Amino acid sequence: MARYTGPVCKLCRRERQKLFLKGERCFSPRCALERRDYPPGMHGQMARFRRRRPSDYHRQLREKQKVRRIYGVLERQFRRYFREAERQPGLTGENLLVLLERRLDNVVYRLGFADSRAQARQLVQHGHFTVNGRRTTIPSYLVRPGDVIAVREGSRKRTYFKDRAQVLDAQRAPRWLSLEPETLSARVVGTPERADVDIPINEQLVVEYYSR
Repeated sequence: MARYTGPVCKLCRRERQKLFLKGERCFSPRCALERRDYPPGMHGQMARFRRRRPSDYHRQLREKQKVRRIYGVLERQFRRYFREAERQPGLTGENLLVLLERRLDNVVYRLGFADSRAQARQLVQHGHFTVNGRRTTIPSYLVRPGDVIAVREGSRKRTYFKDRAQVLDAQRAPRWLSLEPETLSARVVGTPERADVDIPINEQLVVEYYSR
């Protein structure tokens, strides 16, 4: 299945929740969910008046789709993450979120180098970042404690990163990442924990979906 290239605001409306897929626009009155808080489609407005209680499968599916869309992961890749989380010790749901948080595109977003994960994915794919001094163009690369993520030397001269350097805030970076705005670099100082994931996700529903 190809990557979704349609209007991402429809995804937020489908999940009836802000997924913050458009960066700053999600915080403005132009946010589609602020203007039309019902699912897309010709029957979308009728969903506001339905009283029927959603089934367990429906809730599990919607939660799985929500997590996938937040992190921009396709179904096959997301399933691989889940199988890997199952093999690790501990709670499968928390392991899954930790794996997703360790993705390079998510780290670039968390550090403030991009306004959305989609933008971060594009920056990584275009070769603007290095990991431990080596140019890395794989958004799904999983960082480890001790890794150093930095803007590539040639990219630091670009206007985009010059402007970014002025708004980066080391205090807003997650506690498992140490950001150095002056050098446009960061170090992974630990492993993310469930408390570091500030997205309203019920990962247990995702586990139940794949455990059917």
